[in-house]
Amino acid sequence: MQTTKSSVEEELFQVRKLELSDINKGFVDLLQQLTVCGSISDEAFEERFQDLAKYGDDHVICVIEDNNSGKIIATGSVFIEKKFIRNCGKVGHIEDVVVDSSVRGKQLGKKIVGFLSDHAKAMGCYKFILDCSLENKPFYERCGFKPKEVQMVKYFV
Repeated sequence: MQTTKSSVEEELFQVRKLELSDINKGFVDLLQQLTVCGSISDEAFEERFQDLAKYGDDHVICVIEDNNSGKIIATGSVFIEKKFIRNCGKVGHIEDVVVDSSVRGKQLGKKIVGFLSDHAKAMGCYKFILDCSLENKPFYERCGFKPKEVQMVKYFV
């Protein structure tokens, strides 16, 4: 059987849930490519990891680790909001999707979004939403999203 490039990459770039040891694999450095994310001590990382773990499947952070380098090269998260509307429905909120700049163009972002979308659907969500910059709009449209309404923000600095 001949191995194709895509099957090699498929095996090399598997999506999985975040693990505590990922702090040593560049997880925080990757987040810094997305937004402001100062250095995080091992203790603070473990405390936040354990805090988020209490939410179980209602808050999932996934990663792709490059099995050759051992580095985290893509990540994203979803949290499930439980509502009263829509017969006590659920909404999946996607957040913090980023792919390392050195490996963009390999469809890893789509893999992350697909994993998170599948999770939200399996959790019974009736919709899956996100906020993004205008420059990222085409990417999310390729992932099946469409623009709806307006995003607003108020920062508490």
